[in-house]
Amino acid sequence: MALPKISFCNHQISKLLIGDNPIYGYSHFNQLLSQHQKAYHTPARVVETLKRAEEVGINGWQNSLTERSLSDLTRYREEGGTINWFCLSPGSLWYDEPDAVFEAAKHNPFGMAPHGGGVGYRCLRENRLDLLQDILKRIRDTGALVGLSVHDTKLLHIAEDEAWDIDYYMTGLYNLHGGADKFKAKFGYAPLGEIYAREDRDKMCEAIRRTDKPCLLFKVLAAGRTIGSPAQIRAEVKFALEHTKPIDPLLLGMYQEFSDQIGENAALITELCEEIL
Repeated sequence: MALPKISFCNHQISKLLIGDNPIYGYSHFNQLLSQHQKAYHTPARVVETLKRAEEVGINGWQNSLTERSLSDLTRYREEGGTINWFCLSPGSLWYDEPDAVFEAAKHNPFGMAPHGGGVGYRCLRENRLDLLQDILKRIRDTGALVGLSVHDTKLLHIAEDEAWDIDYYMTGLYNLHGGADKFKAKFGYAPLGEIYAREDRDKMCEAIRRTDKPCLLFKVLAAGRTIGSPAQIRAEVKFALEHTKPIDPLLLGMYQEFSDQIGENAALITELCEEIL
């Protein structure tokens, strides 16, 4: 069976997309794992990973634009790679330098989105939604698809209520900022690490179902916290498929050192889509 494609803003995009956190050592777990991931992913292995993604039918890669990721993207394209590139802003850069959007656009992104934490959540927290909308307008002016990355469902609801001019959302199933805030409010001190609360996942899935726009689902596996067994992975992916929309692709970080996670995830999602959708 072939990995299914979905209609995404008048394009055909694979139901599974590949992310960049494991590739560039954003483990969301600890420094040692992050260093291990970065050490493994030489430029040659990044290209190898993306070519394996192409082999199983994945045609979208999302990453934060940095000097290193741009170098890898360029090398991959020079070697014949054709995956669509979803550009995420590097941290808070576009908050501080909105015109950096136009520089990023020179590298032919399929879609562009300001970072959900460094820009989106910050604008929400600081009541700077005017700035966020200005950044989105700049993206529109580039001709790329306009994305909005959200960690907090409040931002998605505001964008929907006010009919913001966007094409797609990136939606984190766990609100890392909100989870930490709730922990601190309950216990009086900051948590040791990130908090992944199930109620946040439920709230985000409800918000995702509210919008007609496609949503790139990320943090589906809670940044590796729910991969204890194949059965657990299957249950988590199945939940995401069953509680969102058919047009919403899953964005998973995949790490090839110990197994063919790309092939395994593609097979799993293909099987579950046949079963559920």
